[in-house]
Amino acid sequence: QVRLVESGGGLVQLGGSLRLSCAAPTNIFSHYTMGWYRQVSGKQRELVATMSSGGNTNYADSVKDRCTISRDNAKNTVTLQMNSLKPEDTAVYYCNARLVGFVRYEYWGQGTQDTVSS
Repeated sequence: QVRLVESGGGLVQLGGSLRLSCAAPTNIFSHYTMGWYRQVSGKQRELVATMSSGGNTNYADSVKDRCTISRDNAKNTVTLQMNSLKPEDTAVYYCNARLVGFVRYEYWGQGTQDTVSS
């Protein structure tokens, strides 16, 4: 079973910064697109940012000016840095690993609750 291990986040100040990391097994990290999604209770899970194994990035419009996703190939870790936090950034954040080809493979982390407090 593939396990994505998330760390970081928690209670953060309005206008502050959030840093989330996710570690994946080597065989997953090397080939999969890694990313972060978030979900507010009662709403659909939504994209925050992804980064392919080749380094291509994709950001949600709501965060692209405040957010950076990066990969550390030596540590098999993907990191999300989000600045200028707003109340609407409060959500459960999920790490995601995805490989789409003839067959789709996808794995999720357990989720981490991140709350922006004023």
